[in-house]
Parts: sequence; structure tokens; C-alpha cells
Amino acid sequence: MKDGMEAAKHLTSNALAIIGKASSFLSSLHVPGVSGGRRRLLEAEEGRELRGDGFPAWLSSKERRALKGQAKNNLTPNLVVAKDGTGNFTTINDAINAVPKTYDGRFVIYIKEGVYEEQVIVPKQMVNLTLFGDGSRKTIITGSRNVADGNNMTTYKSATVAVHGDGFVGTGIGFRNTAGAIKHQAVALRVQSDRSVFLNCRMEGYQDTLYAHSMRQFYRNCIISGTVDFIFGDAAAVLQNCILVVRRPLDNQQNIVTAQGRSDGHQPTGFVVHHCRIIPDGRLVPDKLAIRSYLGRPGASTPTQSSWSRRSATSSAATDTSPGTATSASRRCPTPSTTTRRRRRHRRPVRWPGYRTITSRDDAARYTVAAFLNGDQWIRSTGTPVRLGLYQ
Repeated sequence: MKDGMEAAKHLTSNALAIIGKASSFLSSLHVPGVSGGRRRLLEAEEGRELRGDGFPAWLSSKERRALKGQAKNNLTPNLVVAKDGTGNFTTINDAINAVPKTYDGRFVIYIKEGVYEEQVIVPKQMVNLTLFGDGSRKTIITGSRNVADGNNMTTYKSATVAVHGDGFVGTGIGFRNTAGAIKHQAVALRVQSDRSVFLNCRMEGYQDTLYAHSMRQFYRNCIISGTVDFIFGDAAAVLQNCILVVRRPLDNQQNIVTAQGRSDGHQPTGFVVHHCRIIPDGRLVPDKLAIRSYLGRPGASTPTQSSWSRRSATSSAATDTSPGTATSASRRCPTPSTTTRRRRRHRRPVRWPGYRTITSRDDAARYTVAAFLNGDQWIRSTGTPVRLGLYQ
């Protein structure tokens, strides 16, 4: 069985390599109509008049606010969950268990304000499911599973919420793991759903908060907090207009925001941090000069495994953090007054073979939502605002 899985892995790797080489070859021929997988900047298609929130600049503030709320207001729930008994069910799991095996289009569950202490798993066969709440500070799903307590618990199993079904949309919900830093690996949200979207959500934890396990994922206007590897996995994920909050770790730990786990250089996976802010939690501020904080490190599953970890920070800022480095053993996080200068200066110490600086808009365009996720084909249909191309 193990030999068969290894053989399949090698075959997949070889296929990805062949596809990549073929794409480069076609591109070098300059054949009309064949782009070799490259995509021109999306501003040319969607118009430069789009603002950062994904809406046209000519809309008034009132109209823009209305449109932002329209996604929720236009959702007609199939089922309602309410702790006070005013819905169809009082627990989220009961509602998920009541979802029919077959349904047309999208199935919507509205979760009213409340703190729901339960482990929620969206199974693989449950596609195009939407869970929406009353806001990430009002509708909260919480748990405290963690590796330190034993009982055959693993990082994978510790997730408070796990999403497997493709086409999942989560809006206005808080995902929380309250185990604390002392319990080490404790996942708030694990996502294995292709074409999944999280809008206006919170993921709160310490170590391993968001497990972006696999497939294509898009996070918009989310707040993600943690300490060690608090965004990790091997998904192709874009975080856009998000706030990444670095919390205070244990005294013997350092903070690492991302640990991308790509193990094959031909995999089309990676983390893109697009137009985001990285800030310290209030409890970290007094010790920010003593505790190092890093943007990322390779996330290989074993010390001897080759890592092809990939992350791209585009139009993002790290403000008022620590004297650590933005990439582990590489660049220092800047203070607000020296953001541009220090980011550039401290990129140079890295000597990893795969590490490089994006120097042109054409190069950066490879990591836009449209190019990296093919997001122009599926995100807007969910009603989610999105910037498909680069910001100005």
C-alpha cells in the first residue's frame, strides 16, 4: 500500500514537471493565442476604476455599504440554528446532519448569534454549503482540542471546524480554539475544500490556528491570530485585505506567521498575502523587542524532507512588530516609519536557493487571485468582493 502511494506521488510529480516544461516551451515559441499559462494583468479586463474593496470607484459610500451587506441580506437560509430555540436546531451539527444528500444549487445555513461549543465537520459529499452568522464576534464556534492532552490526538484531529466539501462559503463567523499557547498544536479551522471562500471571519488560536490543508482557498476581510505556524498547510490560498495578529507565545518560542508545506516544486500551491496588515496583539507589545516574529518558514513535514514552501507578500505591511525576521532567518519586520526601506534591506541575508524578490508587476501578477486561483471563474459567483488583479 505504502509503495503504491509513493509510486503515485512520483507519477504526479513527473506529470506536473512535464506540464510546467511544456508551458514554458509554448511560451518561448510566441505562438499567437498561446500564453504558456501566463495571464496579463487583470486591471485591463476589470477596469482600473475598481477600488480595493472590489467595487467600482463611482459608487457612493452608502451604495458601497449596501453592496457589502447584500451578500448576507440576499441569503435565504434553508435551515436556521439558534441557541435560544428560535431556529430549526440549537446546534450546528444537528443542522448539518439534516442537510439532504442531494440538493440543487447552494444549501444555506444561518447560525444566529451565540457561542457554540462543538466540533463541526462538513463532509466531502456536502458541496456548495454556506454557513453565515451574525458577525465574527457574535457567532462563534469554539473548542479546545489539542495535541498536548494526548488521547491519540493529532494536529489534524484537533480542529474545531473542519471543511471537506467543495464550494464551501463561510461568512461572518468566528472559529476559535481556546487551548492556549501552553497546549501547543491546536487548530481552530481546517480547510480541505476546493473553491472555498471565507468572508468577514475570525480564526483565533495560538499554535496552528488555520490549517489551510489543500485545494484552492480565498480569505477576504478576515482576522487571523496566533503564534507558531498559525497559518500552515499545503493549499493554494490567497489572503486578501486581512489582518494577521501576532500573539504572545510561550517564553521559549518565537512567532511564525506562515508555514507553507509544499513538498514538490511543481505543485501549484502556496500562500499569497495580498494587501494585508500584520500587527502585534496587545499582550505582545510590551515584549515585542524580546520575542522574534517571522513572516514564514518552510513547512516540510519531516526534518529530512525537501521543502518547496512558497509564499508571496504583495502590497502588505508589517507594522510595529518585533526585531525578528520576516522570513525565518532572513529579513526584519519593519516599524511604521521605515516599512519600505527596511523590508528591502533585510531581504538580502537569505541564501535559500528558491528565495527571490519580486521586482516587476508582471512577476507579481502570477500571484493575483485570478492567476493563482483562477478566481475569476468562481469567487464572484459567491457574492464575495474580490480584487482579481494587483492593487495600484
